[in-house]
Amino acid sequence: MVSPLTEVTAPFQLPGWPGTGGGIPDSCGFPQEDGVEALETRSSVTFYLLFIFIEARRSAMWKAKTCTLLLCCLEFLLPTASCRTLCQAARNSKEKGSARPGGTLAVASTEVCIGVCEAGSLCSKLCPPGTEGSMGFACRKQRWCKVNDTCHTLNAHNIFEDKSQTVSYFQDMGVDKHDGKSETIAHRVMQECPHDLSCVTRKIEQSPQLPGNIALIVQLLHNISTAPVTDVDEAKMKSYSSMANHVLNSSNILNWTFIPERNTSCVLLHSVNSFARKLQIHKNPINIQDSFIHTMGSIVTADSEGKNFTFFMSVNETSRPVMGRVLINREELQTVPSTSQIICIAFPTLGAILEASLLENVTVNGLVLSIILPEKLKRISLHFEKIRKSEERKTHCVGWDHLEKRWDRKACQMVEASSQHAVCQCWPSKLFTSFSILMSRHTLASPVLTYITYIGLGISICSLIICLSIEGLVWLQVTKTEVSYLRHLCIANVAATLLMADVLFIVASFFSGPETHYNGCVAVTFFIHFFYLSVFFWMLAKALLILYGVLFVFHTLPKSILVASLFSVGYGCPLVIAVITVGVTEPARGYLRADACWLNWEMTKALLAFVVPALAIVVVNLVIITVVISKAQQVSSGSSMFQEVRAIVRISKNIAILTPLLGLTWGFGIATLIDDSSLAFHIIFSLLNASQGFFILVFATILDPKIQEALKGRVNSAKWISRISESLPLEFSLHPTKRLSKEPSLQPDPEVNA
Repeated sequence: MVSPLTEVTAPFQLPGWPGTGGGIPDSCGFPQEDGVEALETRSSVTFYLLFIFIEARRSAMWKAKTCTLLLCCLEFLLPTASCRTLCQAARNSKEKGSARPGGTLAVASTEVCIGVCEAGSLCSKLCPPGTEGSMGFACRKQRWCKVNDTCHTLNAHNIFEDKSQTVSYFQDMGVDKHDGKSETIAHRVMQECPHDLSCVTRKIEQSPQLPGNIALIVQLLHNISTAPVTDVDEAKMKSYSSMANHVLNSSNILNWTFIPERNTSCVLLHSVNSFARKLQIHKNPINIQDSFIHTMGSIVTADSEGKNFTFFMSVNETSRPVMGRVLINREELQTVPSTSQIICIAFPTLGAILEASLLENVTVNGLVLSIILPEKLKRISLHFEKIRKSEERKTHCVGWDHLEKRWDRKACQMVEASSQHAVCQCWPSKLFTSFSILMSRHTLASPVLTYITYIGLGISICSLIICLSIEGLVWLQVTKTEVSYLRHLCIANVAATLLMADVLFIVASFFSGPETHYNGCVAVTFFIHFFYLSVFFWMLAKALLILYGVLFVFHTLPKSILVASLFSVGYGCPLVIAVITVGVTEPARGYLRADACWLNWEMTKALLAFVVPALAIVVVNLVIITVVISKAQQVSSGSSMFQEVRAIVRISKNIAILTPLLGLTWGFGIATLIDDSSLAFHIIFSLLNASQGFFILVFATILDPKIQEALKGRVNSAKWISRISESLPLEFSLHPTKRLSKEPSLQPDPEVNA
């Protein structure tokens, strides 16, 4: 059976839950039982009689009489065939109900509301006979879907072993015997069995695992943990663990999603940790093991060699055990007082329960380990065996923030990770007591994607180097006018900034991630952000320069002011955005992604500080190009402005080509964020992103007529110089005594020019 801990990815859809005997979830997320379809079309009287049959089957005295009674009652309501169908459905329900916790009570939980199902409609139904509470349903996609469930069988009357004494106690206290408040129960537990809490454990362990029972047991555990008790011994811890083990069962995971109070799972974790904090360990170590909770404790001293707590636990009845280990080295133990105690608790299913009840979109991929340490002990090493063995999915070390009620990466740092295991270094505190590892939802470890990225970046870098070399080679020939100078200044800076960004991108790929190279990742990410923004802002500066030339033909500014303005836009604006981004997000560790040296998206949406300006510039540039083209069409061929406007339009062509390409590239970048599992989006984005340098070389340099003309001139000049250099040795050999002053002047040969 697939582990529910690794497969829980969405509320009400828990792969692995069917294997526990809970039924097959339907589209709404609650179980769909065989035979229930025959019941859904019957009248309310039919339902009532069927419940009489289901309840009566529990008594041996009624088994022989029930079907006869049911048939007689239904004789005036339904045909005989229909009655046989109902009896058969009841027998099927009996067989299925006996195989799962809660028995036939689960059958009633699948009833839908009577009436028309309209979008947004809500309804509430009483729980089936034998239980108390109600069930809430909502109409979703024209179906009634259960959204909450408070059905329970436990209350202050039946949870204790000796009912006669319990009734007498509650009557003396003036409390209704059916009052199920856990505060009342906890008070009674501390009165009746303060030494071992055993007066309620057996009834709790035998109770059906209904959402209402789970909520009541968790609240009871919470109230016991907050009771003024300081001397918790091993007997109390065993009883407490057995109650917690009952609600931590892997077959309960779906039922947690129907508990109205979403924080119930958080309360459970905090309560267990709080109660374990009161545990007193004397001479012998403590080892309390249940199926779904395992507690170890030991005394340590400052001169101990080190401490190791190793757990092997299964996430369900059929899976193999996974390992979790807590290591405390000798150097750390030297900081503790002379005699201290360490308590460790392992939970195999709590990660999936937290995920299901809080509707978290994360996947816990190891045991949840809670550690209670002396105050002076600040650092531990945790070894997790992965439940789902995978090299393709990124692993994160996390601690549970009990105030924010979420997993947080600030509490731990990844030391080592493989497809089988993960080693974390964590810093326990009052805020962080429980730790585990998370598995990324989507990872596209495609070799095709890797090859495209690195080969494309190599081509892009080479193209940009060639572009800058050509610009340097023909700079004097193509920058004779002010417009040409400013235009090529923009092109050179676009190529230079993109070259720096690509080089830094490759440098960042050598870092294993923020976990091991955090400061380096922050620095590299800052400059990648800055230089990629500079590419777009220099494109904007070039477009604004063209717009200025069209709108203000007769009002030119000095060249120095224009150059300063271009540099302010091209480098000043990106610098301000990059500094503000790192300044706002870095103090809370929200600047970087968890798995790469790049801007964060999940927590702080820091990536928007790049995407929004870049796409805004794309839109502005396209608007500017539209204005320039419309302005050019208004100028006649005989006008004095015709030549200048024609030159500006020619300059605008490469912007009109490059801007959509750059915008399209990062448009697919956004698509990869929206649909992170799409390999096609990632491949298209990598192709476009890695080819930007090649686009600039082709459209901004090679296809430029002025540069082509200048290059031809350089080539002809090179041929002429080569021809002269070949003729000089021959001339000296024929006339060795001639003085250099009498040599023919070095003028271009007509044949060479030809």
